[in-house]
Order: sequence, then C-alpha cells, then structure tokens
Amino acid sequence: MELLSAESFPANVMEILQTLSKNVDLAKDLVKRCQEGTRPILDSEQGSIIAQLEGVIKHVGECLGLIPASSFEDQVYVEVAIRSLSNEMQNAQFTIRQTLSSKTCELDSHALSLEKQLKEEQVSIETDLYPINIEDSTDSQFFDMPHVIEARKSTSYKTNRKLWNMSRSLSTLPLVAQEIEPLYGTFFCPLMKKIIDDPVTIETGVTYERKAISEWFEKFKNSEEIFCPITGHKLVTRDLVTNIALKSTIDEWRERNEVARIKVSQAALSLASSDGMVLEAIEDLQSISQGRQYSRKQVCSDGVLASLVKFLQYKNIDVVCAALELLRLLCAEEDDGIKEIISKKMDISTAIKMLSRSHQRVRHASLLFLLELSRSKFMCEKIGSVPGGILMLISLKYKPSIDVFASEKADETLRNLESSPNNIKRMAECGLLEPLLKHLVEGCEDMKMEMASYLGEIVLGHDSKTYVAERASPPLIKMVRSGNTLCRREAFKALSQISSYQPNGKILVEAGLVQIMFEEMFTRRICDEPMNSTIEAAAILANVFESVLELENLQVNTRGHTVSSNYVVYNIINMVKNSTPDDLNINLIRILLCLTKTPKSTASIVSAVKTTDASYTLTEFTNNPDDELGIASIKLLGALSPYMGHTLIERLCKTRGHPENLIQSPTEVTQITERHAVSAKYLAQLPHQNLTLNLALLSKNAVPTILQTINQIQRSGTRSSRYANAYLEGLVGILVRFTATLYEPQMLFLARNYNFTLVFSELLMKTSSDEVQRLSAIGLENLSTESINLSKPPQIKRTKIMKLFYLPKFLSFGSSKRRKIPVCPVHRGACSSQNTFCLVDAKAVERLLGCLDHDNVEVVDAALSAICTLLDDKVDVDNSVSMLSEVNAIKHVLNVVKEHQQEGLWQKSLWVIEKFLMKGGDKSASDISQDRLFPATLVSAFHHGEGSTRQLAEKILRHLNKMPNLSTYNPVM
Repeated sequence: MELLSAESFPANVMEILQTLSKNVDLAKDLVKRCQEGTRPILDSEQGSIIAQLEGVIKHVGECLGLIPASSFEDQVYVEVAIRSLSNEMQNAQFTIRQTLSSKTCELDSHALSLEKQLKEEQVSIETDLYPINIEDSTDSQFFDMPHVIEARKSTSYKTNRKLWNMSRSLSTLPLVAQEIEPLYGTFFCPLMKKIIDDPVTIETGVTYERKAISEWFEKFKNSEEIFCPITGHKLVTRDLVTNIALKSTIDEWRERNEVARIKVSQAALSLASSDGMVLEAIEDLQSISQGRQYSRKQVCSDGVLASLVKFLQYKNIDVVCAALELLRLLCAEEDDGIKEIISKKMDISTAIKMLSRSHQRVRHASLLFLLELSRSKFMCEKIGSVPGGILMLISLKYKPSIDVFASEKADETLRNLESSPNNIKRMAECGLLEPLLKHLVEGCEDMKMEMASYLGEIVLGHDSKTYVAERASPPLIKMVRSGNTLCRREAFKALSQISSYQPNGKILVEAGLVQIMFEEMFTRRICDEPMNSTIEAAAILANVFESVLELENLQVNTRGHTVSSNYVVYNIINMVKNSTPDDLNINLIRILLCLTKTPKSTASIVSAVKTTDASYTLTEFTNNPDDELGIASIKLLGALSPYMGHTLIERLCKTRGHPENLIQSPTEVTQITERHAVSAKYLAQLPHQNLTLNLALLSKNAVPTILQTINQIQRSGTRSSRYANAYLEGLVGILVRFTATLYEPQMLFLARNYNFTLVFSELLMKTSSDEVQRLSAIGLENLSTESINLSKPPQIKRTKIMKLFYLPKFLSFGSSKRRKIPVCPVHRGACSSQNTFCLVDAKAVERLLGCLDHDNVEVVDAALSAICTLLDDKVDVDNSVSMLSEVNAIKHVLNVVKEHQQEGLWQKSLWVIEKFLMKGGDKSASDISQDRLFPATLVSAFHHGEGSTRQLAEKILRHLNKMPNLSTYNPVM
C-alpha cells in the first residue's frame, strides 16, 4: 500500500510485490502443515519444514531490501520500519534441541508450549542424579506414573514452565535461558510427589520426605507389618537416615536455578514487551521471594527493584497489584535490611498515594505493603513523614462500612506506627488522639513528658477538646505535683491548652485542678526551677474561672477557704501590687475580674482595693504599653466603678497622662482596637455627676475629637471594625456624662456650642446599636430637664449678652420692623434646640415615640423618661398634652403598658396616661377607653404592682369609671 501510494516507485515494483505475495502464501502453507495435527510429524519432516520456513522468511527479507531509498521520499518512518524488518528477516534462524536419549529434534519453544511437549515426549528416569530428559515419542510411560503427573502440577514445575515460556519470548536472551536447569527424578518424593525438602533414607535405600515417610509409618500399629511403599519389602527398623548428599544437591540446584530465574525475570521486566510477560516475571519472583531470606536479598540486589517501582505507575491493574505483592514479600521478614534497601530505591509516598486509588485491589495491595513496612521502626518514621500519609490511613480506619478489610489493615498499620513518638503527634494533629492519650496515661515518665509536650503544642478541634480534658487531666495533675521540673513544665503547658477551651472548665474543677493551682500560686516553691510556676498556674486558673459560673463556693485548700474569701482576694491583690512580670499581672487581674461575678467576692475586692494602694497600681496599668495588661486593667476598673467610681476618678485624674489617654482616636475606623473600645466604655461607666472628671475632659479638648470620631464611624459603618460598635457606644456615653452637670456654666456652654440636642436626636435614628439609642435618649432627657430653666420669656430690648452671639443677617435686629419672637407652648418662653435644648424645636419627640416600639426594654425606658420631661409640673402640661396628642403619643404609651411588665415602665407609662386623662379632655379619655386590652393590663397592675404603680392604676380606673369614687363628702362650713 505504501508503494502504490507513493508518487514515484521503482520500475521492478510489480516483480517485488509478486515475489512477496508468493512467499507469504508459501509461509501460510508451511504453518498450516504444522497446525493440522492429524498425524505425528516425523523428525525428518519437521526439520524440512523448519528449513523451508527459514528460506521463505529470508527471501521475504531480501525482497524488502530491494526497495530503493528514493521510493520513500520524506516518509522516514516507513523506510526505517522496512529496513529494520528486512534485516531481522534475513537473519532469522531456528535451532533444534536434541534430547540425550533419542538425539532427535525437539520442537523449539517458539512453536509449541511446554504443555504440549510433555504430552508428546518420552522421559527416561535414572535412579541416580541424571536429568529428566524429554523425547519426541508418543509412547511415553513415565508421564503416566502418578508421582510424575503430580509433580507436573507442582509449583516448581509451573515456575520452570513459565520461565521456559519467557525464554521462548525472550529470543534475545538465549544464554540466560540456557542457565535454567531441568528437574531431576531423584528430587521427587515418591509419596508426596513433590520436591524433597528434608530427604531421609530407609533401610531399603529409597529416599523420602521425612514428614511423608513418618506419616506412612504411623499407619501401621504393628511394627512387623511395616513395608517400604516403593519396593514392598518388609522393614525391620524404622530408622531414618538423613540423605545429606541429596539435600545438598537439591539446595545447590535450587540456588543455581533461582539465580538464573532472577536473571530471566529481570530481563523480562526490562523489556516489558507485553503485560503477560511482566506478570509471569513478577509471579516467578514472588515464588522465589517466598523462600529463603538469601533469595529475597538476591532479588533486591539484582536490579529488580528499579523495574518494580516503575511498574507501580503501570496502567494494567494486575501488574500494579503483582508488583506491590512482590514488594510486600520482599520485606516480609523481621530483617530491616531489605526494607532499608527498598526505601532507598522507591519513594514511600508512591504507595501512600495508592490508598486513594479508585480500584479496591490496588488499595488493598498498597495497604498490605505498608503494613509490612510498618513492622520496622526505621520505616515507621519514613511512612509517618510522608505528608498526608497518616491522615489517609486514619480516614480508611474510620470507614469500616465502606471497606472492612481496608479499615482493619489501616488500623493495624497505625498501631505499628505508634512506635515512633513523632507519629503519635502526627496522629493527634490529624484527629486520632487515642494513641497520645494512652501513652500519656500508661507510658513511662519520659513518654508521659513527651506526650504532654505534644498536647501543649498541637491545636485540638472543638469536638475532641472535652474528651482530651476528661482523659488527660488526672495524669497531667499528677505530673504537676511531681518533683520533676521538666515534667511539670510540659504538664503546665498542656493544662493551659486544655483550659483555654471554656467547656472544659467544669471538668478541670472536678479533677481537683483549682486547689493544685492555688497551692502553686500561694505556697509551693521549687528552688532553681527554670520556669515560673506561679505565672502558669495563674493563667490556667484564669482560663478555668472564665468558663465556670459558680465560683463562690469553690474550695481552694483543705482549711476551708473558698475562692470568694478574703484569704484569696487579699493574696491576689498583694501579688498585683508587688509582682513585676506583666504575664502574671495579666492573669491575676483576669482572676479578679472573674471574681466580680459574685457579690461576696466583689465586696472583698472593693474593700481590698480601697484599703490598699491597688487602685493606683491598676490605674497605672491602664497606661501600660502591653495591650493585654492595659485592657484587663481597664475591664476590672470598669467592673468596680459602680461601687467606688468617685475613688477611681480621683486616682485617674492624679495619674499622669489621664484621662486624655483613654480617648485617643484612631486615624481610620478600621484601626479601632479593643483597647480603644474598653477605654471609652470605662470613661462612660464612671459616675456622670462627677464634675472633676468632666472638667478634666473638657480641659483636654476631648469633645471635638469625640464628635469627629462619631461622624467618621457613622460614615464608614460599624461593620468596618470588630470593635467599632463598642467604641461608638463608649464615645456617646462620654458625651452623655457632660449633660449630667449642666449646672456648671462651662458644661452648659459646651452643650450649646456643639448643639448636643441635635447630636443626640440624630443618633436616635442613625444607628443600629440599642445602647447608643438608650444613651442618646438619656442625653435628651438630661437636656430637656434643663430646658424649663433656660427658657425665658422674650425680651424686647437687646441685652449685652445677645451682642455676644453672632447672628446671620436675616436674623439681625437692625430691621426697621420688629419681628415677633415665637414662644414655646411647652416651656412658655423663647426656645431653641441649641440654646434651651427644647425637644419640640429639635423635632425629637417623634423620634423618641418611635423608640417606644423598640424590643429592648432599656431603650423604651430611656425614651419614655425623656418624654416625661415634657409633662413635668414646671411646664405647660395642657399645651404639652395637646402637642403630644397631635403626634398620637398615647397610642405608643398604651402599647408600652401592654407589651412590657417591668415595674419601672409601668409607673412611667401610667403616669403619662394619667396626665392625658387629666389634661387631654374627652378625646384622650376616649382614645384610652377604646383600647380593649388596656383595662385588663390596668387591673393586673392594680393587683400585682408596687405601691406607686398600684395608686396610679387605681386613679386611672376611677377616671375610666372602672372603680367607684370613694372620696369622702366634706360639708361646707
């Protein structure tokens, strides 16, 4: 086809094609004569056919060689293929092997399989060490003997047959194939029909396998009846004499053949011309590897490993599994030498990666290989060091429902890998903690110390932290109480790690940790200990206390002292005053902060701080550059501020750099830190009525910074920083504190200058924080309370004071026509949101009413308190009620009464309703009486409310004619 498709072809092309066609037909005829099988082929005829076949093949090669190079043009691959084929065919040659008995030609292994040869050939057996020779005879009687038939089924026979098949395929390796020796008749046991392993000779001179002849003798109860199974002669004695010569001969034969077989298999693996050839070679190496250790070393040392590693990436699954099985057999013994050789030749990660293969057979073979490797301590470390290897094994271990075999073998492999401490750590990091915990509980002192160090280093998942605490706490506490400083150090680290997970606090308390840690803090001292156990103990206690709610009755020693006792509190306070390491101070303050959760311990802390100089120390800590210490100190001071706020303000104002350092504003919202937030919160928590602090803040020009930061946060949003919302709440709280001291002219000027009324009104609506809304309502309440004092009737004459205020031209009094100044209907004077803080002028009433529908009770309470300032006896209540009625205020107040059951809200709401009933006329009374649910709520308040609430409910019920008027009649005198 190539010749005919070429553009230019030689002149004798037809002659070449015709000659090739004739030779192909002739070759077919010759092959057909060999395949008919209707009659035996004589030796002479066989030789003739082979000679003719050689001639035909050589003639075909010569014809192909006649094609000139010009015919191929640029088809290089065609030319190379044809030239190569021509050379091979011209050099083709067949050899005929002669047997010793008949000297006739044996069919070459390229034509017939060994199986067919054995059926057609005759073999003569000698009683001494002569080979079994095969003849070209169909009258064979030897192969009809039982022991020879059985031998043909044996492993040795099958192995040699495979090797002969391979040698037939490996035409390039005739010298290697010739080294394989045939079987010898005397190698077979007449009873077992297998090659003898332990040859012994009886008195008749026949040699048997020791086990086989012993079993034969046991069949005879009477020793006089025993006879030789082969000769039939009676035996006088049962003596068995080891046939040392035969045993040595068989061993030497095996050794020589194994060397030759390894060479043939290695050659087959190198060529790898077919999957079948590779499989046969690997299977033969498997049979060799199942024998002596020396044989396995020979397999490893003859370059087979490189080929096996290559076949692990083979596409054929059978080849991959066979290669893995051979590798497993090579390292099946306890000798680590072969395993080290294998580890040097191959990358263990290759076998690890096969665990994720989709073929189950490959996964199983890889697991068995890894299991065998893991029996060596040297290989355990290598397997564990493969990234992801232990994780994959753990994954297989926990999937028994998917693959039981893989789960069992993975579990067995992991147990072997436990011999390496590093692997135990890797298992723990991958979620398998049982090995670490088992060695921590049951191991020797060094092992416990190493496991504790791992427990202090690894990051545990939340699902396992509680289990680890339950198992590890008792042994770790024992290690702390020991005198070994190294063990103590690792135990402290592990306990610190465990205690950092809050749900573990109760477990650690039940394990007796609290008493041990207080003992470490207050009494126990170990000389020359490299670590500071007090710091470690304080950190662990702080972690535990932050997670345990009921601290008051926790015992700290055998003398009956509890956590809330003066013994504990004063000891900790003294340590805070006298200690220098920041780490210790941080944890001591964390412990004190936790103790403020209970009233008893809070009272002890307040007393201790007041009677000592600890308040100065804690205030100084707020300036510490260490953020963690500064934050902890500020939080503790904030918790103590309701009990000793004025004392803390005094200390704060006497401390250098305060209070301005507590309101440092970040340049960007995203840079707001926890320290910014807690500092602002602390200033907002301190008593608002303390004028000293307010004036100190005013003198440091804090208000412009606060307002600027509030605007910046509102523009950027509180989500831009984790602490932005808390910081905003603190800043608004600081603004509110100025409204509590408006009696001071400087505070009044400040509120007017920055129009606090407008600021708080806008904050009511422009925030998502409940606390900011609550604080804004409180600020408006404080400002509105002052409105009645600031609102004055308008004066016609222009006073000197008015000259001080700058007014726009359109408000100038220079106009010839005097304008009528409006009077506030509520405050009965000239009002404005900026100067008199009038809520009506600021349009803040509607916003406050909107807050009454809030879910947060504190926001509702603050908003209602601000509205109550418009109904005070000092203002014009009639006009105020009328104004509130216009914005439907009574509806919002009624909803408050119905939806909230808090005593304070009831009192304020009922007070407002009474004002509407008294001053609002028939319309207000009608609106209130038409609410169907209100009477039931009113009755409930009458029955269950406190004194003032009950009185208000009674008055309203009488207004609504729900109760009789019991006022006594007073006659006119």
